[in-house]
Amino acid sequence: MGLMLLRRFLRNRAGTAALVLLLILVVTALAAPWISPQNPYDLAQVSVMEAERAPGAQSDTGAITFVLGTDGAGRDMFSAILYGLRISLGIGVISALAALAVGTTVGLVAAYFGGKVDAFLMRVVDVQLSIPTILVALVLLAVLGQGVDKTLMALILVQWAIFARTVRGAAIVERRKDYIEAAMGQGLSPRRIMFRHVLPNCMAPLIVTATNQMANAISLEATISFLGIGLPQTQPSLGLLISNGFDYILSNEYWISMFPGIALVILVVSISVVGDQLRVVLNPKNDI
Repeated sequence: MGLMLLRRFLRNRAGTAALVLLLILVVTALAAPWISPQNPYDLAQVSVMEAERAPGAQSDTGAITFVLGTDGAGRDMFSAILYGLRISLGIGVISALAALAVGTTVGLVAAYFGGKVDAFLMRVVDVQLSIPTILVALVLLAVLGQGVDKTLMALILVQWAIFARTVRGAAIVERRKDYIEAAMGQGLSPRRIMFRHVLPNCMAPLIVTATNQMANAISLEATISFLGIGLPQTQPSLGLLISNGFDYILSNEYWISMFPGIALVILVVSISVVGDQLRVVLNPKNDI
């Protein structure tokens, strides 16, 4: 089954190209400490005298070629982007998976028990979804402060409702089927029915939603970091790298902000295209 789905996925050239590009970004981000010319946050390797070097310039010692130039602190932009990719990908994946766990539990409980439980939980979800996510994230981080853990908490709180709504819709359909009635007739516990019988049949929409939410989480984190209330300067993501170079755009030092922006766009678009192709592949109504 898995091999057949993979073949269907690879039939689409755009989806295949996006998947290959995403895998390259993930591998390079994970291997950043070994393939980057410099650790951009090791003060022993960074010199302020090499700040704002244009792309292709050499370091004073001649040991490093700054392929993408340097920023205002003298950090190699190529190395900084690789390290920024690690943080952006890590935050996007962790926040989406954590929100998936919370939202899935809420959605399954609402669909299984129905009635007042369903009505209460879905009203909470409706309230959450009615407020713009960027506004919720900004308020939470303004209260909690900067930090990776606080940013993750804010992203989880603004994403869980989307998963809850998705799971609840799919679980209600499964809840009405005969095999669930048979499981209930055998005296199986609600927990076992929800997570062992209902959840596996709701995985297709969950996988698609989780993929898209990873892209949304990366974009949202980049936005709040660009505004200066997300991650600290010691742990910059792509959004913070763009923010650091924003003041240099008018001075013709475009590379400090442009190259991290290009990396962010490529990352988000590749994840989105992969998610869209997964939606097509996992939809049984589509004959690919």
